Amino acid sequence: MAPKKGAPAEEKLQLGRPGNNLKIGVVGLPNVGKSTFFNAITNSAVAAENYPFCTIDPEESRVAVPDERLDWLNEKYKPAGKIPAFLTVIDIAGLVKGAAEGAGLGNAFLSHISAVDGIFHMIRAFTDPDVVHVEGEMDPARDLEIIHNELRLKDVAMLNKYIDLNQRVIDRMGGGGSVEDKKKKDEFAIVLRVRDWVAKGNDVRKGEWSNKDIEVINAQSLLTAKPVTYLVNVSEKDYARKKNKYLLPIKKWIDENNPGDKLIPFSGVFESNLAALPDAAQRKAYTEEMKVESAFPKIITTGYDSLNLMHFFTAGEKEVRAWTCRKGAKMTDAARSIHNDIADSLIQVDVMKFDELKAAGGEAELKAAGRLLTRSKDAIIEDGDIVYFRSGMGRAKK
Repeated sequence: MAPKKGAPAEEKLQLGRPGNNLKIGVVGLPNVGKSTFFNAITNSAVAAENYPFCTIDPEESRVAVPDERLDWLNEKYKPAGKIPAFLTVIDIAGLVKGAAEGAGLGNAFLSHISAVDGIFHMIRAFTDPDVVHVEGEMDPARDLEIIHNELRLKDVAMLNKYIDLNQRVIDRMGGGGSVEDKKKKDEFAIVLRVRDWVAKGNDVRKGEWSNKDIEVINAQSLLTAKPVTYLVNVSEKDYARKKNKYLLPIKKWIDENNPGDKLIPFSGVFESNLAALPDAAQRKAYTEEMKVESAFPKIITTGYDSLNLMHFFTAGEKEVRAWTCRKGAKMTDAARSIHNDIADSLIQVDVMKFDELKAAGGEAELKAAGRLLTRSKDAIIEDGDIVYFRSGMGRAKK
């Protein structure tokens, strides 16, 4: 049925868990450099030994999301505290062929992937006689197929389990039934359609789904519904010279199988060496010597963006802070990132656009120019907005 004329368009639901506290997992075959990457990006001490299951329990860490706007606000307001937005990264042990059937502790590791909201899919594009390749010879396209097939097979198995558990109940309902029976039959039909889509070799995230479909899909926590960013681990030498013979076939595979997905080359060895240096001066000297910069800022911001996250700012003498929310969030939802009481009693919001504030030079100048904006609690917050929430609690979070 078409919407009534003048009626607001239905808000498109998103695949995945609702909320702002989302996590991204590092996934790939054993010995592709996942733990080395995790060690460097989080300065943690996860074991990175050269054997397939050295990381059995997933390791978790929060990494700061770099943003030059936050740095500018910090310089402008000179607050007592500066707090960035964060991305939670999970190091998940390597999957092997047959993981969906339980090979190599695969079922446990696949459950760890089920618990995250997005995937950093790491591909090995370096040769090292001291680091064995679990499949023998180097073949990144094959490695990509293995991981994607295991994720799809697990989704098919989970959907088949649902179908098996509910088939007899649906059959007994026949053609009639209550409203609740119709709801169950509709849900069952959606699961069948999603199962067939995945069984044909497709990822859930690449399908066209209605809001009703998405509600059912989200209840299943499917692995192929999660957004994917491809990280290609090259040698330090290749990273410095910006050349690697495996990058073109990897890019070709992504374009053919998952067009639009992001690919980011990096070097685990370079990042590890850089992270091990004791101070900023030595790290700067090292990047100048190698004539390359760390790929981590791009990796972090791309992963953050893939989860459909953005952040807004609060700024004042006490604190400058970036707060995470979902893209397209209303002011009330954004306020909930700070405190439920602020959201529940929100009246209106004072908003400054970052570019306008920077161009004006300060709040007083922006206000004099008539660009201190007032928005309702149902307005959509935009990335980079600097806000003052006015609520029944008073003027919140300046």
